[in-house]
Amino acid sequence: MKLAVFGASGPTGLQVVRQALGKDFEVSAAVRRPEAFPLSSPRMRVVRTDALDYESVERAVAGNEAVISVLGGTYTRKPVSIFSAGVGNIMRAMTTHGLKRLVCVSSVCVAGKAAPGETLAFRTVLLPIMQTLGRTAYADMGRMEDALRASDLDWTIVRASGLFDGDRITDYTVAPSSIPGRYTSRADLADALIREATENRNVRACVDVITDRNRGSDGASTPRSRR
Repeated sequence: MKLAVFGASGPTGLQVVRQALGKDFEVSAAVRRPEAFPLSSPRMRVVRTDALDYESVERAVAGNEAVISVLGGTYTRKPVSIFSAGVGNIMRAMTTHGLKRLVCVSSVCVAGKAAPGETLAFRTVLLPIMQTLGRTAYADMGRMEDALRASDLDWTIVRASGLFDGDRITDYTVAPSSIPGRYTSRADLADALIREATENRNVRACVDVITDRNRGSDGASTPRSRR
């Protein structure tokens, strides 16, 4: 299968590309600076892409069968548009080239409330802090999600919690939003994204991906927001 991966140079995007190549898929890695991309493979092409520039997005989408978006950035108080505008360009390019399958990363914070079963401290202290710090990003993720739901594509929204670097794929949980859990390993998230895209799981649905840190997140670092 041929996959286009947007945000391929980020920590999660690199995991997606590595795992997809390991499964013998062909990958188009859409990145802003191809000369700095650290991976190479005869089954991969690296495409210079600015997600906010439609023509470059169209070049990255062309010739593929499914698209995975791991677009993201750091928290900022400034207005954010990379999710809604970037994925908007991806959706437009997919329509141009007749592609239907699109899997996008979002955040559990977009739901606006804690999952049933979360602790009082998380509901009343930690979650409000996270939502304040990432307010502009989460608002734009919400716009992205609305655009996906309004489209006729075969989309899946994958919501992650606090991201951290684990050394292997674990027995993680995928379930309809929302489920308790504060962390998502990038290795687990990448595996889930690839499975959703290539196995047509949870089409036109939103799911949470949560890592149980007691089941194999050895080597985890402090959770970070960057995709």
